[in-house]
Amino acid sequence: MNSSMYQSLVPTCQRTLTNLAAILETAATHAESRKIEPSSLLDARLFPDMFPLKKQIQVATDSASGGVARLAGIEVPQFEHNETTFAELGARIRKTLGWLQAIQPAQIDGSEDRTVTWQTRSSTKSMQGQAYVFNHVLPNVFFHVTTAYNILRHNGVVIGKMDFLGRS
Repeated sequence: MNSSMYQSLVPTCQRTLTNLAAILETAATHAESRKIEPSSLLDARLFPDMFPLKKQIQVATDSASGGVARLAGIEVPQFEHNETTFAELGARIRKTLGWLQAIQPAQIDGSEDRTVTWQTRSSTKSMQGQAYVFNHVLPNVFFHVTTAYNILRHNGVVIGKMDFLGRS
């Protein structure tokens, strides 16, 4: 069976973000049960020049939705970056998952050779669709979700590899 651009990207992002939502629920329970101020986890970072947990989640969701939108040739959804609680971050992930659910395979399939252009903080970038998926979008989603996982793990939240990968 050949893998389509849609199958390579959308279900992978959906699974990864679904697992991230479950990890955040575990973190919220951890904070509540141990009487830890949630902001101490949400503002935690691995190193001073790295984004804190809440920003990692915002960037992971933006990377998924932005990557899919650019491949589909539609406007990138703009979600505000104003979440300050585990519940709000969970809602952000669910909103992103809902947006991804609305994308149809026909919107993305066949985009392997489509030029995708996007703006970073410092420059404009362009790649062909397939390289964009495998060399930019998925690595970015995985990087930020992994970093969120590592921040929580470093701060004592009891999560493991199967939480990251998902159990099904």
